[in-house]
Amino acid sequence: MADLLDRDLAQEVLREARARGGDLAELFVEERNSVQIRLDDGKIEELTSGLDRGAGVRVGRGTSYGYAFSNRLDRDALLEAAAAAASSVKDAQDGGPGDVVDLRVLRASVIHPAERPASAVPASTKVAWLREVDEAARSFSPEIRQVAATYGDSVQRVLIATSDGRWVEEERPRVRLYVTVVAARDGNIQTGSHGPAGLAGVEFLEGHPPVKTAEVAARRAVTMLDAVAAPAGEMAVVLAPGMGGVLFHEACGHPLEADIVDKEASVYRGRIGERVASPLVNGVDDATVPNAWGSFSFDDEGTPAQRTVMFEAGVLRGWLSDRLRAQKEGVESSGNGRRQSYAHPPIPRMSNTYILNGASSAEDVLSSTERGVYVTSLGGGETNPATGDFVFGVSEGFLIESGRVLAPVRGANLIGRAIEVMSAVDAVADDFGTWQGHCGKDGQAVPVDSGSPTLRIARITVGGTGA
Repeated sequence: MADLLDRDLAQEVLREARARGGDLAELFVEERNSVQIRLDDGKIEELTSGLDRGAGVRVGRGTSYGYAFSNRLDRDALLEAAAAAASSVKDAQDGGPGDVVDLRVLRASVIHPAERPASAVPASTKVAWLREVDEAARSFSPEIRQVAATYGDSVQRVLIATSDGRWVEEERPRVRLYVTVVAARDGNIQTGSHGPAGLAGVEFLEGHPPVKTAEVAARRAVTMLDAVAAPAGEMAVVLAPGMGGVLFHEACGHPLEADIVDKEASVYRGRIGERVASPLVNGVDDATVPNAWGSFSFDDEGTPAQRTVMFEAGVLRGWLSDRLRAQKEGVESSGNGRRQSYAHPPIPRMSNTYILNGASSAEDVLSSTERGVYVTSLGGGETNPATGDFVFGVSEGFLIESGRVLAPVRGANLIGRAIEVMSAVDAVADDFGTWQGHCGKDGQAVPVDSGSPTLRIARITVGGTGA
């Protein structure tokens, strides 16, 4: 695989970036090939492919930095971007330029190969997958009214060169199939969706066949047609596999990102070593998980992918950091410096954020729940990292009475505070599952995986309109 950029030119750009000092200069070069196909009501409405290429230059001093980017990779454009980034940083104390160390190649300790590259599969085959989705969803029930599906794949090649001598190259293949189904009965309209994704080639769809993805979305839509109004008040909530990870990502993961901690906007600031969750909660952020949606070999600052323990038996163990915040604290980066593209600077972000398996069985967790709600799909949510307050919509949930899962419920919300709610976890099963999505922060979206087994929160406020 040819280099995205000549090494001598990269070194020259870094020297220009450090011409006015600064602690660190970094060059991020990206080339992304992508395909997207969208089906709506049985028709292919969009089939697009594209190539995006460019580079970003960052010059850091402390936790502040200058950043500039270009969609051209010629010498003049890159040197101009480097000069622009350098101009935003105050001169070094000695008034001279900063050093640039000879670049050395860093080898990945973990890779995520594509066994069947999506680029080798014709568009007609990808279109056929979407038609399978449409047929499978519509055949699930005569109450299905609309089917929409989007298939996407991409290959992102990145090159990262830094003034302290890092030279990193990585290729990241990704594939996703997202299906939304609308069902209707007597004026009652409900929606269901499902969207598995992986850092992989199209072999990913062998483990997540289009037909199965369609059936999950269709079942959710049809199930909700029988939903009753959700109860309101404080009660037990059982979260299905993956859903506890979604809550953990929002309520706990964001407050543990080092820039939020550094701004004194985190409920967890100053609490490392304290028990801030149930002893049953063991949580990690792990970018090394093979072929997981949020994985990578190196983060977008050239730090090797790592597994970071966030909670150990409920005790807070650490933050998710990038290089700038880690340097300020005198520690090593956790490898969580991520960016949406070359047009964005890296910031601390999650990768694959998981609550690990416990010792119970899912059947026992449910059967021992006297009354509550069983949540099998969460919708959108909001979190205040400074207080830990959050609210999540429930896309699919069911009443629990005397240990039995009964009628589906609609209009439910989960409301609480991170530390209180995570401390109320009183059962964790051994049936780990995941959910894939895109996480937004500071105007950037990156692929993330959330995961957990079935778990129960003994007390949490459920917002609803039922009795």
